[in-house]
Amino acid sequence: NGCLEENTTWDLVEDLEKLRKHLNIDKWVLFGGSWGSALALAYAETYSDYVKALILRGIYCCRRKELLWSYHEGASMIFPDTWEKFLEPIPKCEQGDLMSAYHRRLTNNDEKDILKFAIAWRLWESSISNLYVDPSSLANVADDAKSIITVSKIEAHYFVHGAFMNEDDQLLKNADKIKDIPGIIVQGRYDMVCPARSAWDLHKVWPKSELHWVDDAGHSSKQIGIIHELINATDKFRDL
Repeated sequence: NGCLEENTTWDLVEDLEKLRKHLNIDKWVLFGGSWGSALALAYAETYSDYVKALILRGIYCCRRKELLWSYHEGASMIFPDTWEKFLEPIPKCEQGDLMSAYHRRLTNNDEKDILKFAIAWRLWESSISNLYVDPSSLANVADDAKSIITVSKIEAHYFVHGAFMNEDDQLLKNADKIKDIPGIIVQGRYDMVCPARSAWDLHKVWPKSELHWVDDAGHSSKQIGIIHELINATDKFRDL
């Protein structure tokens, strides 16, 4: 329902650990894409003894420059027309910090007002998630209002708080904690949500990682090349 209480990266890490214990799993393979890649890394760096391997897609390392790419200057240079639509609901005096501006509006008490901003937030993200976006696929974005509000509110909550990291490069600086864990990174070359640089930076500090570029893909996990690489990755680690 979009509750933001006790909802931080580290609360989720502890939830995962409680789930592992509850299910009596000795060690597991973590699979995560986009924000899920960051959460998987945060868990693995905290509880490395319980991780067999990592399969990560569309890498997000929770760095300020990654957020600025998506919500300030970066993707906006590639999608100027879509970016203007994302700017429209926000007064010009607040457009210098869109994450905070949207966060304030997505966490107010007027549900009708929230929906308007949640739709704008979701349309921007959806518009930059694929190498090719079929305009008709965006027409139904607002059909599930509750889901749109929930996802947008939680994303803004995390982004405006820097994903609750203690320092900007925390996930990369702590990569030595997963140095003995094998992993596969699947990254769309033209990912406009989580730029390829983050996958490259992670690969360089993680000795046992394999980086698989998908040259004809963007961010979405539903693209054929991404699906192919993820299936190969799960096959590789199936018998660990």
